[in-house]
This record gives sequence, structure tokens and C-alpha cells, in this order.
Amino acid sequence: MVDQHIQAPDGVRPPPPSLRWDERPDGPVLLLLDQTRLPAEEAELVCGDVPALVRAIRTLAVRGAPLLGIAGAYGVALAAARGEDVDTAAAALEGARPTAVNLGYGVRRAVAAHQGAACGSEAAAAALAAAKALHLEDAEASARMARHGLALLDELLPAGEHRVLTHCNTGRLVSGGEGTAFAVALAAHRAGRLRTLWVDETRPLLQGARLTAYEADGHGMAYRLLADNAAGSLFAAGQVDAVLIGADRIAADGSVANKVGSYPLAVLARYHHVPFIVVAPTTTVDLGTADGASIEVEQRSGQEVSGMYAPHAYNPAFDVTPAELVTAVVTEEGVASPVTGARLAELCARSRQVSVS
Repeated sequence: MVDQHIQAPDGVRPPPPSLRWDERPDGPVLLLLDQTRLPAEEAELVCGDVPALVRAIRTLAVRGAPLLGIAGAYGVALAAARGEDVDTAAAALEGARPTAVNLGYGVRRAVAAHQGAACGSEAAAAALAAAKALHLEDAEASARMARHGLALLDELLPAGEHRVLTHCNTGRLVSGGEGTAFAVALAAHRAGRLRTLWVDETRPLLQGARLTAYEADGHGMAYRLLADNAAGSLFAAGQVDAVLIGADRIAADGSVANKVGSYPLAVLARYHHVPFIVVAPTTTVDLGTADGASIEVEQRSGQEVSGMYAPHAYNPAFDVTPAELVTAVVTEEGVASPVTGARLAELCARSRQVSVS
């Protein structure tokens, strides 16, 4: 286990914006905090067209389900503003990564706004307005998930400080706000109820070691970094009170696709009687995907695992956890516990009503 214990005053230095729209004399661009270069360097990628944005999505310079939805919407707006074919751009964006349902949602929402407006500048402005609205809604959803998640932790766990294990990265780097699962841990920290945030490295690309530790450090949270395969001994020692993870897609039956390594944590949590909590906005719930077996799991290059050491490697980006292993799904509209299709559908319907009103 790698010991990386940090404790500093709250609000030390949260990360800069993960994504921002910039109007320039030669046309608008989308600026992305390049997550492949964190934590060593905070640098922005300038995406002046959709192919550049698609490359950024595929290489994980921009990542995380909610933020991919926002990026996809801005990508449509970028194509429209630059006079590119919006349908072609939308297809390229939506196909950039197959598992995260938010990407397609954001793209389709901006396309619908574009198609519903008059031609030319009005249509481009409508697509941009849709992207900005989604960006704001995600920030608001993040704050509401944090409140619901903290209340759930207080309900499930004894009073006092909590020891929470998380996997991958679910903070501001994946969201228009402060994140999903990380936002709940941050709320616990601010309330004085977080003893330790256990951070999985998250092999093979180290989103936990590089990104979650970076965010936790910036907020002055008490965290400790561990190798993924050390989690079992941590559970066995009674050092985990709850698991908090995000999601890239939640099927209609409550099955959860998340960064590979999440399913083993769910099995460990069930065996050790530890709550396993998924935090995700309703935009991540895909009622059109019937079950976990129907979720397309992205397969990435084997070189991410093996480098040049082995010619063949198995490298799924995600795994799928069945609903029966999930204690609760926390959304901005409330909590599903037990996790059932009917309850998820109810929360999604409530979200749509709020959006319309």
C-alpha cells in the first residue's frame, strides 16, 4: 500500500475549470483541462473543431460521464458556429466512446435545439444555449447529489467520522460542479464527518492516483492512496465504512457500468457488510438499456496495460455491477434503495418534470 496521507486547511486549491467555451476573433473554441497531463501540469487543450474534440475524448484528455455529456453538447455548438455539418459532427462525437450514456445525451440535446431553431446564426446560438444550460444543470445536480449522499451516509453509518473508499475519479474533473461520488465525500469532509478517503489507484491509467488524489489534495481532505489489489485487505481489517463510486451508465434494471475494478469492490462490500453506493445524475440512467448484459463495454488498447512488455492484453474500460450488489443509487432527484427499475424510472420522470417546469 502506498501511503499518501494529506491533511491541510479546507479549500486550499481546487482544480481549475475542466471545460470552458471561449469566443475568439477567428471563431469560438472549446478549452479543456488536459487530464492526461495532471497532476504534473495544468494545461489546456484548445479544440477549434470537432475532430480535435473527438481526439480529446478518445485519449481521455476529457473524461467522466457528466462532463462528456457537456463536452458533446458544446461540440455540436462548435460545429454549428463554424458552419460544419452538424449531423456528421454529432455522429462522430456520439461514437467517440460507447459506454458513457451522457455523451450521446448531450449531443442529442444540442442537436435538437439546433434543429428547432431557424437556420444560420439562430440555430448555432440555440445549440450553444443548450450546451450552457446542460452545463449549469449538471452543476446544480452535483450539489443536490452531495446533499442526498451525505444524508444517506448519516442514515446508514454510526455517528462520527466515516472512512470511505472510492474508485476512479468522480470530482470536479468529471462534472460541471463538484462531481458525483467525490462530491458526497467532499460534503462529508466539510461537515467534519470524513475521517479518511481511501483512494484506489485505478489501474491501468491511474485516474485515482493522478486525479482523485490531486482533487482531494486541493480541498485539504484526509486521504490515503492504495493499490487496487490492496482493497481486500482493507475491508478485512474493518477499515472501510462505505464505498462511493460514480457510473458511466445505469441500465433500466439497476445494473451499473463503471470503471473496471468497481464490480470486485461491490463483491467485497457485500461480503463484509459495507454499503456500496453509486452516485450519478439521472442523465446517466439509461432506461432504454434493459440490463447489464446489454451495456456495450468499451475495449481499449492493450498497450495501456502492457506497454511494450507483452504482445496481448485484455483491457476493458468498465465492468458491470448487478443491482443486487448496490445498496443505493444517489441521484439529484433522490435515492433509489433498494435499487429497482421502477424507482429509477420514477426518479428520471421527476427529473424531466423539473427540467420542463
